[in-house]
Amino acid sequence: MTAIEPDHAVAVVGTGTMGQGIAQVALVAGHPVRLYDAVPGRAAEAARSITARLDRLVEKGRLAAADRDAARARLSPATRVDELADSSLVIEAIVEQLEAKQKLFTDLESVIPDDCLLATNTSSLSVTAIAGALRLPGRFVGLHFFNPAPLLPLVEVVRGFATDEAAADRAYATVAAWGKRPVRCADTPGFIVNRLARPFYAEAFRVHEEGFADPATIDAVLRESGGFAMGPFELTDLIGQDVNEAVTRSVYEAFFHDPKFTPSLAQRRLVQAGSLGRKSGHGWFPYGEGAEKPEPRTAEPCPAPAVVGFHAQLPGPAAVLREMVEEAGLKIARDRTPSVSEGFIALPGGAKLTLTSGESATTEVLGPCILFDLALDYRTCTRIALAPSELASPEDVRAAIGLFQALGKKVSVIGDAPGMIVARTVAMLVDLAHDAVGRGVASPEDVDIAMRQGVNYPRGPLEWGDELGAIWADRLLRRLHDDYPGGRYAACQPLRRRAAVEESLL
Repeated sequence: MTAIEPDHAVAVVGTGTMGQGIAQVALVAGHPVRLYDAVPGRAAEAARSITARLDRLVEKGRLAAADRDAARARLSPATRVDELADSSLVIEAIVEQLEAKQKLFTDLESVIPDDCLLATNTSSLSVTAIAGALRLPGRFVGLHFFNPAPLLPLVEVVRGFATDEAAADRAYATVAAWGKRPVRCADTPGFIVNRLARPFYAEAFRVHEEGFADPATIDAVLRESGGFAMGPFELTDLIGQDVNEAVTRSVYEAFFHDPKFTPSLAQRRLVQAGSLGRKSGHGWFPYGEGAEKPEPRTAEPCPAPAVVGFHAQLPGPAAVLREMVEEAGLKIARDRTPSVSEGFIALPGGAKLTLTSGESATTEVLGPCILFDLALDYRTCTRIALAPSELASPEDVRAAIGLFQALGKKVSVIGDAPGMIVARTVAMLVDLAHDAVGRGVASPEDVDIAMRQGVNYPRGPLEWGDELGAIWADRLLRRLHDDYPGGRYAACQPLRRRAAVEESLL
């Protein structure tokens, strides 16, 4: 199906930040754009704001003056719904209330032609439910842009239960013609991004709630070790705690209280206290003039151990640490136990230093042990988190700190959190991604594209899972499930089947 032709009008209803951004995208793509808002005068005000943004693009050399002038001539505010009658596509970006959206679209159906596409930019409501009130629900789709719409490339094209395939295809082609990166997804709570992103926040909040680490340290570990652009605490302060928590609660309710989506009590308290983040001057962190953001906990310099032993190969991406230790000029003792199933580094005091596998460091099986967290890339990461067992001596902890410092890393020592920070977060992202694909929410390619381009993850969760292996994710989640029974960490069936296939090939 071909895209809507550029000379056909696009209408945007709702002229807040998202509505203005979507209108600007359609306008720059060459369409005549109609702006409508139920509040008198709001559409004209939005038109002036969009024109001002186009002026700034010209000043920055990103838009030719002639193109700005042509776009300005194509932009027109409307004062009545019937002024949208010549539109080929109407995109709604009004308040997130089902009844309000249903009324808007039933009103629109009385004035627009039957071949006009109708789309909602909802991020939390069901596309199917909105379309349920329509005479022709087959032409209704979700077009979920991300804020700011002119800058972020991703658009989720959501097909409701009654959406015609031709309508979804035409919407997809139109968004692609606008220079965006559309992904297809089914009408499921949270669509792709808001569904799959929940563990990024939830696991960090839980580690904090249980007293294993403070927000600044958790953020630093996820950024500097996990490769995420922002930590979840600073990101939710930017988004707004009320906004982020509302999405979490919406997804939780829509999935009938599935424990994988359980909201955070600590975040609820922030919202109740009015500590909403940057916009209120305080959230997880303080803001405003003179405010100082807390620093992550970083270990003081410690001497590197005189000698360490590598026993078998460290698992997954941690295998490179042996090369890094050799390159740093540290002495390596001969491997005395090459047959162990999971490799570790032997410290001079006798403790084992190894990658977390999901269980607590303080177990009889592991003995004196210090766990280190998963990193996106151990060569390029700048921080490593350590979780010492209660059986590990202070000398062993200092040796582990000194070892990673000798490799050029900052070190954060946290409490004995099962699965630590990065590893449990990534394992949960991998699990939800496999579950979404298994349930037909989206294709594997679209899942990874959505999470890279929608929330700027360093890797798509399925790509990350392929690198680490389904066995790794399944085992880590099983061990977390042992510590936290109740279903939150129960691996989904598609991931378990993938792990079983990998096991059979060993």
